[in-house]
Amino acid sequence: MPALPWYHKTSIDQVYPRSFHDSNRDGIGDIPGIIQKLDYIQGLGFETIWCSPFFASPQTDFGYDISNYIELAPEYGTLSDALQLIEEVHRRNMKIILDMVMNHTSIEHPWFRESRTSRENPKADWYLWRDRPNNWQSMTGGSGWHYVQERKQYYWASFLPFQPDLNHRNPEVKKTMLDIVRFWLGKGVDGFRLDIFNVIYKDAEFRNNPFTLQLMPTETNPSGFFQEAKYTLNRPESHQFAKEFREVCDVFGDKLSLGEISGDRGTIRKFMGEEKNDGLTLVFDFEMLGFKFNAGYFRKLIEDIERYFPDPFMPVYVFSNHDRARSISRLGNDLRKAKLLHLLQLTVRGVPCLYYGEEIGMMNLKLPYATALDPIPRKFSFVPRFMFDVLGMTLNRDEVRTPMQWDNKKNAGFSTAEETWLPVHPNHDTINVEQEDLENDSLLNTIRAIMKIRNNEPALQEGSMEWIDDLPGQVLGYERHHGRNRVAVLMNFSNSEKEFCIGDGNLDYLFSLCKDDTVRGNKITLDKYGGIILRAVK
Repeated sequence: MPALPWYHKTSIDQVYPRSFHDSNRDGIGDIPGIIQKLDYIQGLGFETIWCSPFFASPQTDFGYDISNYIELAPEYGTLSDALQLIEEVHRRNMKIILDMVMNHTSIEHPWFRESRTSRENPKADWYLWRDRPNNWQSMTGGSGWHYVQERKQYYWASFLPFQPDLNHRNPEVKKTMLDIVRFWLGKGVDGFRLDIFNVIYKDAEFRNNPFTLQLMPTETNPSGFFQEAKYTLNRPESHQFAKEFREVCDVFGDKLSLGEISGDRGTIRKFMGEEKNDGLTLVFDFEMLGFKFNAGYFRKLIEDIERYFPDPFMPVYVFSNHDRARSISRLGNDLRKAKLLHLLQLTVRGVPCLYYGEEIGMMNLKLPYATALDPIPRKFSFVPRFMFDVLGMTLNRDEVRTPMQWDNKKNAGFSTAEETWLPVHPNHDTINVEQEDLENDSLLNTIRAIMKIRNNEPALQEGSMEWIDDLPGQVLGYERHHGRNRVAVLMNFSNSEKEFCIGDGNLDYLFSLCKDDTVRGNKITLDKYGGIILRAVK
């Protein structure tokens, strides 16, 4: 059986630098702070670190509005610090991927400053300009066209007005952006997470988008605000660009490329390739961010994912990130359910991606929209908050980006500054790394234990998957196998105990979530929200 490439069997821990650890007492996380905590990430068992942007930026969208791709924002450190981070990650036999924003720059980028001055300057065609706007709406609602007096033209911004879209149909733009990718690959990074990659190309003829009755975009249908995003998202040219991006990366060896792409599974799979994986190595599947906590939902989810991402493709399992509600907050802050969710995430066939603090059960912190640093809630200040709450939308992304909770001391051990860039969650006195480190059955130690098994069992890293059928209601089970290595996972999504038998011989117990989860011969007992990992079911 041929071995999978490392990027199809890795595990990813997302670090949001601004909130991870502050080394210089300014209340903002930084790269030296990440370096100080690398041993912690390694101790969790994750192989790959994904760093959200730390490039030079006015920070109007906290790094997703870049003003220089090869310099760092001074609050995060220097290029020398970034190179040290890469070196320290590799010294621990780990990988590091950077967040690359190729669709747009900051309005403060020198390229855009030059482009806006006239219609004849050397950068005049580096962005999308029109004499008159068409009907295209931005991803956050409202027209994405914005007027500039100097040119007496409108520029296009897919996301927010201060993030003008680059014109990748201009060969100079494409070459420059790919040269930036080469620059960082040359510095040793192991790949990239690619921000809104499916937005990079828009219709060359600027045709109007059709009308639709859909009001709000969803994870599987990014159209919304009564407009089908036919000419602004998921264009065929973007599929081709995925292959070009892959070719650039392949020159430097096996490199990971992870696309942020919205759409149904058939749509997002196209960015990875047709018959073979010659496009992006991985894509996020955001439908699962709205998961329902029951066995039937996850069975259907996994079956559907297996249908769209068979070998040689690999899915990604993600339940939280810097833009969406933290997973435990969608579980009623129930630690037992969180343990079960992560047992599935870390053992199913796929690459697991966790968001910083998810391993200790960090929760959303409800913050007023009026004082939000995030620009999105300010854009919707005229809409009462309860409407977004009813829809289950996390409009204020500040609420999921609060400082990492290291201990129960001042500022949760994140910083010794008098004030941190965002407030620390008040529950840090009980939910923090230091305390959970001492509790054998904490969420933190549960994830460490599962990750240790994952890293020691080839079947869990790169094995195929088969269902275990004829199980009681609300019990989900599957077997992973790789050669002679066979591992079974059984999970009880109900709040009542379940007893059942599987196989016809003795089972090798590896791990259980609850002390009352037991194995006697081939008889299994799972406590409520219990789960167990076994070896050699057949």
